[in-house]
Amino acid sequence: MADDAGANLKSRVSAEEWQARVDCAALYRLVALHGWDDMIFTHISMRVPGPEHHFLINPYGMFFEEMTASSLVKVDLEGNIVAPTTYYINPAGFTIHSAIHAAREDALCVIHLHTDAGVGVSAQQEGLLPISQNSLLVIPQLAHHAYEGVALNLEERERLVADLGTKKLMLLRNHGTLALGASAAEAFIGIFFLERACAQQVNAMSGGRQCVLIAPEAAQAETRSQSAGLGMVSGLAWPGLKRKLDRHLPGYDT
Repeated sequence: MADDAGANLKSRVSAEEWQARVDCAALYRLVALHGWDDMIFTHISMRVPGPEHHFLINPYGMFFEEMTASSLVKVDLEGNIVAPTTYYINPAGFTIHSAIHAAREDALCVIHLHTDAGVGVSAQQEGLLPISQNSLLVIPQLAHHAYEGVALNLEERERLVADLGTKKLMLLRNHGTLALGASAAEAFIGIFFLERACAQQVNAMSGGRQCVLIAPEAAQAETRSQSAGLGMVSGLAWPGLKRKLDRHLPGYDT
């Protein structure tokens, strides 16, 4: 969307909503920059500050590297578009994201991906194994949800939320990965560690399951106790991530 359109929208929304839009658009471009996007598919959402439970999600048809603050679509929990736009949204994305935003007050941001590594591990019977530092850090926060088909059935939302429980990361079986956070930074760090763990497992499994070394039990226990600090590093990484975007994919904040 053109810069003048972005400036026009910025003047018509609250400063808090505009910041949410900028952070959400930054996430889309960061996913593209890391090679985790799936053309126009998969979704990232950000709750708009305020009592209405509105959230922002991608306009269906735009590539992640094209996303801007002003192009994001604002919807309510029933799927109604609540701000003027020429775009519409992916129904499957609405099903997943509306379920989590409605159920979890701490889910201000939700990221869902279909990467090769994430889908690969989600399809492995044992799921994510404790074989790397990244996996050991994310496993304590990792939930699982069985595949039910393309997420067009709104009745799936109740089961998805029940499976998620109080955790912040999820393997959607035969489908992909998901992370939520109280900020764009926290959600991104969660998905970063989960995706890295999945990629490392796929590499390790290339030699066969019998060759994979499971981390010692004592090390697993120690890392579980350390994993609570994972979200704390998000604030350190986020400014640098946005600087990287400014160098490689500028324009997300228009």
